Amino acid sequence: YLPSMRTPTAMIVGMVLCHCGLLLTFTGTVAPSWRQVSHMSNQPIDFVLEQGIWDICTEQQSTHDRLCGQADELAYFEQVPVRVAQGMMPTSLALTLLGLVVAALGVRCWQEEPRHLLAGVAGLMLLLSGLLSLVPASWYTHELWTLPAAAGGTLVAGYGLVLSYLGSCLEILGGLALALSFHHCCKER
Repeated sequence: YLPSMRTPTAMIVGMVLCHCGLLLTFTGTVAPSWRQVSHMSNQPIDFVLEQGIWDICTEQQSTHDRLCGQADELAYFEQVPVRVAQGMMPTSLALTLLGLVVAALGVRCWQEEPRHLLAGVAGLMLLLSGLLSLVPASWYTHELWTLPAAAGGTLVAGYGLVLSYLGSCLEILGGLALALSFHHCCKER
């Protein structure tokens, strides 16, 4: 046992949180349910419309008949919060992947000493990627009730939006944990 071979706890926490954040953000990005519209006029009581940033699905809940790829009759995909999410969510995912590669090189669990500066830079990248996905999720939530919907429908946030929020928060926390590595760089100087 060599004391210098231990990976700092903050680095391990940061890596775990960011990997979990990536998984949740990816799921939220591709999920067809950022918003659910139910109880629409001229529709059965158990009919639900799910709107994501890439797809629109309908489901008859009593029979579990689900159809995706529905026509965008209300110009939902043309709305600015949806278009912003379509751009920023994939950008966030790409930056998260890049940040995790840099973090893996910085943490270097297989080496004697981690590269604190590299881990800190990765932390900042992951913090930024979390903010990049938090912005569209927040904006979409703010505009949830103003985006076009069928007449008389009840609107609620969908699981895709919730997962995007959670993933963003985990990436921000993980990025902050990795950014603590800068403290070690300052101590060395």
